[in-house]
Amino acid sequence: MSPKFPQQVHLREVGLRDGLQSIATILPTAQKLEWLRAAHAAGQREIEVGSFVPARLMPQLADTAEVVAFARTLPGMETSVLVPNLKGAQLAIAAQADSMLVPLSVSHAHSLANLRKTPDEVVAEIGRIRAERDAAGSRTRIEVGLSTAFGCTLQGPVAPSEVMRLLQAVLDAGAEQVGLADTVGYADPRMVRELFEAGRQIAGDRLGCGHFHDTRGLGLANVYAALETGVTRFDACLGGIGGCPHAPGASGNVAMEDVVYLMRSMQIDTGIDFDALMAMRRQLAIWLQGESLHGSIWKAGLPRTLLAPAAEAVAA
Repeated sequence: MSPKFPQQVHLREVGLRDGLQSIATILPTAQKLEWLRAAHAAGQREIEVGSFVPARLMPQLADTAEVVAFARTLPGMETSVLVPNLKGAQLAIAAQADSMLVPLSVSHAHSLANLRKTPDEVVAEIGRIRAERDAAGSRTRIEVGLSTAFGCTLQGPVAPSEVMRLLQAVLDAGAEQVGLADTVGYADPRMVRELFEAGRQIAGDRLGCGHFHDTRGLGLANVYAALETGVTRFDACLGGIGGCPHAPGASGNVAMEDVVYLMRSMQIDTGIDFDALMAMRRQLAIWLQGESLHGSIWKAGLPRTLLAPAAEAVAA
């Protein structure tokens, strides 16, 4: 039986956080704001704009509060920020971010390397974050990204049963949305399909985001596999930048422009102007000279079958 695809998907741009944190270049705040203006004009409506971590650890994201404040002036724009702990959550609440993403590594080894906490200690921190958010009367949503859900460069295999245990645990702790992330690029479409189907049995629509890296060339295939299970929200990154410091040779997130092309080719609406997105990529290449950008569609452009006006294409 053929899957029934949605008419529309929601794409969150993660370049200003996941992308920039992984490269040496520090993008000036003015250029970040220009990126946001262009993204909004191109039709993007959710952007992960930064992370509330100490500036000494991540100077690339030291201006997150300022970037959030500007993003909130853009009509209809949803601001998302990464917070590794309660202190970061307090800053996100004070900044009035729309959503805060708490990363939880399913891999015990990765969790200790990345956050210096065990997965269950992170679950306990999520409970404290929920209590803090509620006490503040804040509307900032709490989302948890279950990273290394498909495997880990440090630990190796990650048991699906452990993913499901922690998925239930973070929901019990107060998370309102949950996503599965192929942090180090180990996933294949069968793994993606099976894990998302199992996760939706536990979380229902609260499991609503796929985060994939293209480290081994399967990023778009994994997006498609998640789409088949009913997922309609995906993370992607302009120019395919970003990645995990514990994933040697990683090429970055799935490229936003490639995901937009995939959806457009399948007649699934993203609300994003492809030509405007490509202009943004060209600008990003100038800003990040010396850094590697990735993706495929920028090399060849749209096929002629997608260049014709919609009415003409239907008539044909």
